Amino acid sequence: MQVYLFDLLPFDKHFDQFKANRFMPYPLPGTHFDLQTAARTYEQHLMVWEEMDRLGYDGVGLNEHHTTPHGLMNSPNLMAAAAAQRTKRLKFFILGNLLPLHNPLRIAEELAMVDCLSRGRVMSGFARGVPREYKVYDVPMAESRARFDEALDVILKAWTQDTFSHQGKYWSYKDISIWPRPYQQPHPPVWIPFTGSKETIERAAAGNFGAAIHHPNPGVIDDMIAHFARSLACHGHRIRPDQLCLLADIWVADNAMQALEEYVPYYLYFNQVLWHHGSSAPGQAPPPAASGYVASTSYDYVRAENRPFVALDREKIRKMNRSDVEAKVASGELAFGSPKEVTERLIATAEHAGANLLLLNLNLGALPHDLHLDQVRRFGREVLPKLQAHQVTRVPAAEALV
Repeated sequence: MQVYLFDLLPFDKHFDQFKANRFMPYPLPGTHFDLQTAARTYEQHLMVWEEMDRLGYDGVGLNEHHTTPHGLMNSPNLMAAAAAQRTKRLKFFILGNLLPLHNPLRIAEELAMVDCLSRGRVMSGFARGVPREYKVYDVPMAESRARFDEALDVILKAWTQDTFSHQGKYWSYKDISIWPRPYQQPHPPVWIPFTGSKETIERAAAGNFGAAIHHPNPGVIDDMIAHFARSLACHGHRIRPDQLCLLADIWVADNAMQALEEYVPYYLYFNQVLWHHGSSAPGQAPPPAASGYVASTSYDYVRAENRPFVALDREKIRKMNRSDVEAKVASGELAFGSPKEVTERLIATAEHAGANLLLLNLNLGALPHDLHLDQVRRFGREVLPKLQAHQVTRVPAAEALV
């Protein structure tokens, strides 16, 4: 299997004043920003990525978020460009550039630059972003899907056509030939994160792209993979294990109890405070489907018994306590424990899904640098080689369709 560590690049400071109410005001004024902390955060994460390169990790997962301390990666392309100069083989799994918010030609050019700078180490994921970011960029959420689809078309044209023109609803270009061009030909591998909507799944299938799947409910994950397999088949493709990447939360210690003691404060800080910043307030309902971001039929492929679990309940997540985390560890939802326990759990999860790539979280909630580095090293020594030696060769959901 290929193994990547996901890095949100959180601001290296805990805002303890917001923990009691589990609510961080939005926008968080600039008076809360400390420039030395920010500079240290970037430098320390680049140091961790250098260590990952030395330890043999396949890559680091990057993403794009705006106006929040839970992730300082406004541009994953900038971070990949910086890291490309400090690493030799580490891949940059970008999940991803938020296409509806930007000029797609600029995204195509930046990714081509990074691909050349890294000599072909870019894995290019494209996403839509969260409601907060549509407010920041003043883009109507009802246009999200159409903008995403058109932007993706523009990027693929820019990468693969010697000279291209495009006349669309949101962007138009005439006689464009980008320089530089991608190092990987015809272009970097394209990945699409799945959180549940069938339109995203079907768009990824139409392009025969990779799928990065994240959801806390195993039944919903099974349904997403089955629908992806069906959609791929409609376009003449067969789903492959190296086309599926599964996200998981991990922590390696001597045992599960020690893992909880070490990691729970940071895991809870993320889930109780950071993750919701600018997306909802306590007791606030999620944006309605009428906003146009999600259609009323987006989840009709999900089996009836799993539909109640499709939408993430932010209020329930905000109320999470240590006992809830303990239950998630006991059920196997979280791979916290000894190296043997974590290895076995991740292999079992990957085999069940049919995914030959893993993207793992071990730094939710702004870990201290030393603890972050120690965990990366311990996982790299005691778990990583066993995972990389294991190959997932079948996708059970696809076999069920035969």
